[in-house]
Amino acid sequence: MALGLIGTKLEVKLHAAFSPVRLEVIDESHHHHGHSGSNPAGESHFRVIIVAEAFRGQSRVQQHRSVNAVLAEELAGRVHALALETASP
Repeated sequence: MALGLIGTKLEVKLHAAFSPVRLEVIDESHHHHGHSGSNPAGESHFRVIIVAEAFRGQSRVQQHRSVNAVLAEELAGRVHALALETASP
C-alpha cells in the first residue's frame, strides 16, 4: 500500500536524519479503526523499521529517542502511535 502525505513525511525526515541502509514506514492505521487515537482519515498508527549506521553504539532506548526527536512534530499531532524496530548494520 502506498504511503499518504503523513507517511511520506515520516519517510523523508528519517532519510534526511539517519541516511538509513534500510527504511520501511508502514501505515497500520487500518488495524486500529475505531480505537483510541484513531483518525477517520487514517495515517495515525505507523510501524517504522530502520537500520542506520547512526545507531551504532547506541542502546535501543537511545535509538528510539533519536527517532522520536526527529518525528516530534508528527508525534505531537496526527501520529498517535509509532512502533519502532531500530538497529545498526
